[in-house]
Amino acid sequence: MTVWSQPGRRIVASIGLALPAERGRYGYLSEHHGFGQTEIEAGDYAEDLAATMLANTLGIEFDADKDYDERREVYKMSGKIVKSQHTSQGALGAEGNLWTTVVAAAIFVK
Repeated sequence: MTVWSQPGRRIVASIGLALPAERGRYGYLSEHHGFGQTEIEAGDYAEDLAATMLANTLGIEFDADKDYDERREVYKMSGKIVKSQHTSQGALGAEGNLWTTVVAAAIFVK
């Protein structure tokens, strides 16, 4: 959750998810919040965080200096990561000395 009180300033909140191909292994969730980003930019960042954490634990070799689009292909080609995605919410700070809040959430269902 991100709360901001600057009129016109863009705020975002994102959740990233990465799931392994192998059943019984755990995946990763990541959280990101910030300002000045679009929902897509923030979401890609959160998804990148989750996928990179999972790739590290699965022993997938990758170049951390490459951008996420290139690393995403390496992760998927490894066959060890089956899915990564994100959800994001953004807003512009309200006028009139009001607070603005955005929330991105993940719900665990078993």
